[in-house]
Amino acid sequence: MQKGKVSVVVPIYKVEMYLNRCLDSIINQTYSDLEIILVDDGSPDSCGEIADDYQAEDDRIKVFHKKNGGLSDARNYGMKHVTSEYIMFVDSDDWLDLNMIELMVNNMVDYQADVVQSAFYYAHDDYLLYDTRSYPPEENVVVMEKKQLMHELVDNKRVKNFAWGKLYKTNLIKDIPFKKGVFFEDVFWAHKVMDRVNTYVLLNKPFYNYYQRDDSIVAAYSLKNLDFIRGLKERHQFIQHNYPELVNQSYRMLLKANLEHYYLLLLNRKKDSTGYNRNKIKNYIEKNHNQFIISARNEHQLYRQLMFFRIHPYLNLFYLAVRKSIRKVKIIPANKGLKRINL
Repeated sequence: MQKGKVSVVVPIYKVEMYLNRCLDSIINQTYSDLEIILVDDGSPDSCGEIADDYQAEDDRIKVFHKKNGGLSDARNYGMKHVTSEYIMFVDSDDWLDLNMIELMVNNMVDYQADVVQSAFYYAHDDYLLYDTRSYPPEENVVVMEKKQLMHELVDNKRVKNFAWGKLYKTNLIKDIPFKKGVFFEDVFWAHKVMDRVNTYVLLNKPFYNYYQRDDSIVAAYSLKNLDFIRGLKERHQFIQHNYPELVNQSYRMLLKANLEHYYLLLLNRKKDSTGYNRNKIKNYIEKNHNQFIISARNEHQLYRQLMFFRIHPYLNLFYLAVRKSIRKVKIIPANKGLKRINL
């Protein structure tokens, strides 16, 4: 029985160490009816040549070489060449379990779904981490309708903003381009897609391996990371207009993001030497203080952080440092739920 071809779009840039692992996991899928679109986004290393070699060996592969334009531009370029009924995105340093696409297509057909999402591993070089809190393995399949889905997207626990790890009906997303020139492009994109979904299927078993590089988030931080807040603000406007029942939840996520990025800016003072971005965050929190108070009222740690921040931002930093120290000596238990699998 023909269930439909799947286009797999892989943007490629400076990943020559990981690209073979990624592409091998795609070409060896148990579901073989694939169109594999590799977009070499002007990569300065040998990625382009590696992609060409794969194309020469597998007629399902189409390679496109283009001038560097960033991840969004590469995904948009790949989408223009999709001819299949279904589409999925794979980041080129990640990899798939070999039966992932088959299982996702089967569930897409069985439930007449618009999108199917797999749980995922945080994949390190010698071990995997699996979030059993968000994806309890005993609850194999979860089917959601639009309102529950949007709640889950804003909550960002079970349904992530990530474009990868999901199988989409092509006609659902083909006219929704990724925003170019920003970091965290998925945050600007995902809510527009989910707003069109009638049936969403979540598979709690992990089939996608999300590779974690060793770069520290503090050391690698740049002002472009503030695009995450921009994306949440843009989504918040959408939520206010279309899903007013989720406004407080959206405010809560905005508060968390602003507090976190203020903290990261403090740790990277040289990158915000004038304090402009810290002041911008501080002013935003002050301006929306009443809404943030309401949204954080039932989340005690976040509420305390907001109170301390309002007294002085450094007081919140001190609170977080003390809490981290206490957790290290196990007076406060560490968060549980991440299952480790050694490789």
